[in-house]
Amino acid sequence: MKIVAIIQARMGSTRLPGKILKTVNNKPLLSYQIERLQQSRYINDLVIATTIEEQDDLIVGFCKRNQVLYFRGAEQDVLARYYETAKAFNADAIVRITSDCPIIDVQVVDKTIRYFIDNKNFDYISNTIERTYPRGQDTEIFSFAALEKAYNEAILEKEREHVTAYFYTNPKMFKIGSIKSEIDYSRYRWTVDTEEDFNLIKNIIENLYCENPNFTLKDTVQLMEENPDWFYINAHIEQKKL
Repeated sequence: MKIVAIIQARMGSTRLPGKILKTVNNKPLLSYQIERLQQSRYINDLVIATTIEEQDDLIVGFCKRNQVLYFRGAEQDVLARYYETAKAFNADAIVRITSDCPIIDVQVVDKTIRYFIDNKNFDYISNTIERTYPRGQDTEIFSFAALEKAYNEAILEKEREHVTAYFYTNPKMFKIGSIKSEIDYSRYRWTVDTEEDFNLIKNIIENLYCENPNFTLKDTVQLMEENPDWFYINAHIEQKKL
């Protein structure tokens, strides 16, 4: 089974444009994310799926400089972008990651992938169906066959934009699995969608990365508990609705 992790990335974020190339210690957030995912025991290819828009030439330039695989597709029809990327790289299974998760824990990612490998009857597995992990640790994996079915059949705008919406809104058509954390960490928000989010992630990276570049979810929780005021940096931010 060839497992391809696809990170959807674009510069045109509505709330914080260019966020994925914002830097901490002179290093783009996207670099931190890629570095962490490259430690996976199961991912065969890691691909940045960006758009054909001119502003995303910056992402392509980043990929070329850093020898990272990439693919360009439609900006709004992200489902098509995923399908075309997966087809181009001969994926049997696709791990979906969004580029606003720079401190994603590869152990969380690998736990989700391992569950998919061990339970071959599932079409789609996610750790977000019942949220127990912090935002920013979101991991989904699905078969190419399921992606192709969604690509061919999904017609609603939200289904095309949000890639996996067709799976979990049609549970009778797909065998769906859920991964949960042993401890509920859902109160934490470690995704980057606003300036406040970026400020929190900056604090975390600056305090953990130098000592241990592969710091884990538990390391981050411990740091947050040692600095309880950090929770309120972005606690008021509401997640965008699908």
